[in-house]
Amino acid sequence: MVQNPNPVALVIEKHLKRYLDDLGDSEPSNIYQMVLEVVEKPMLELIMQHADYNQSLAANYLGINRNTLRKKLSQHQLI
Repeated sequence: MVQNPNPVALVIEKHLKRYLDDLGDSEPSNIYQMVLEVVEKPMLELIMQHADYNQSLAANYLGINRNTLRKKLSQHQLI
């Protein structure tokens, strides 16, 4: 086990485990897409606020291209 794991990873792991436990005998599906959608939108909202809605700055914070950020903002109906 990794020492000092990322706190965000711990939260995601905790809640994903709970989700899987709650499923019981039902088979999960599309977990990858579900997690991305659940995490990406609030992350984009918070980073945009932190960057005072400056897309170039927000893209820099995220480590992605500004055009990629615009695409993601549009997909999540944030612009």
